[in-house]
Amino acid sequence: MSARLDAQFAFLLEADKLRGVERQNLVLDCSRCENSAEHSWHLALYALVLAPFAGPEVNVFRAIRMLLLHDLVEIDTGDHPITDDVDWEAVAISEQTAAKRLFALLPADQEAEFLALWQEFEKAESPDARFAKQVDHCQPIFQTLYGAKPLDWHVEVVRQNLNGGRAATLEQDFPQAFHHALSLLGKDSGFDCGPLTARLGFLNEADQLKLVIRASKLGDGSRHENSAEHSWHIMLYAWVLAEHSVAEIDVDRVLQMLLLHDLVEVDAGDTPIHGVTGPEVLQAKAEAETAAAIRLFGLLPQEQGKPMLAIWEEFEAAESPDAVFSKSIDRVQPVLLNLLNGGGSWVDYNVSLPQLDTRVGDKVNRGAPDVWTYVRARIEPWFRETGRL
Repeated sequence: MSARLDAQFAFLLEADKLRGVERQNLVLDCSRCENSAEHSWHLALYALVLAPFAGPEVNVFRAIRMLLLHDLVEIDTGDHPITDDVDWEAVAISEQTAAKRLFALLPADQEAEFLALWQEFEKAESPDARFAKQVDHCQPIFQTLYGAKPLDWHVEVVRQNLNGGRAATLEQDFPQAFHHALSLLGKDSGFDCGPLTARLGFLNEADQLKLVIRASKLGDGSRHENSAEHSWHIMLYAWVLAEHSVAEIDVDRVLQMLLLHDLVEVDAGDTPIHGVTGPEVLQAKAEAETAAAIRLFGLLPQEQGKPMLAIWEEFEAAESPDAVFSKSIDRVQPVLLNLLNGGGSWVDYNVSLPQLDTRVGDKVNRGAPDVWTYVRARIEPWFRETGRL
């Protein structure tokens, strides 16, 4: 068991480096470039919300898994914008090499599963992979065209991408997206894009999660993480560590919970678990988050927004096996980051090991006790050395 967890955490901690890969695209408020980890989270959300546009043969949750993985190779290769003048065949070879290295960090059975899924996405031949590719083509287009102050040359890249670039296939594969993008560029064809635009408001609002800063720092300590990239990372955690759940769970439902769980922070902000809190503060936080959930999921058509609100409420109640495990994983990831970066929020909030056992360990033990046993053994020496036992 320990050797298997060693391999799983080696992969998960290596994956943390994707947050340091900067993309050409800007976040929606145009304040900075987005990184590949938060981009991957946003694509997963796009796939979930745009599921009604997928064919009946598409397994949307397989597509979501592909999107969680698809950019991991950029840890080794970096991002290559479509405007780059590069040898794309050489890029493909280097990405294959990166995929084999990264997924080889996992136990052999998971290595095979993840590598096969990544390769399926790259080939773009299966229905699931084609849908995932459509989502990957859409998000940068709408992120640019709905941007607060998009750069002129970014808009021109979108125009060229639609007119003969890789996004030109959207005209056949996803006409609502293609024609709505053209209308945003001033070429309204009269195509009915209402079902799509009814969902883009929610997806655009969700982009703000990339601006919500958390107490935890990245593994390298270079900056604090944001809630969008955090959500991406814990989805990977849940997928990789699902076998350690104390109860039987539906992994796809867990991934959906973790994809959605922090969206309320767009309105309510993040509340550090080691911050000073009391009953009144916690009650106010719960009320603010509930109001945020109602507002945000209310931006979607009711047939989608209502089930998503129910999933969020189930996560918050933490009573079902899926929710209990999701809560466990939500607590584990910051612990490993703090260990990597020299203490992080434990130092900032003067946290002792008994406090961590109460605030984190008890919750992780509910859903994944073997994971907490493993993690606690790794962090105890740090608390011992710093006199925080």
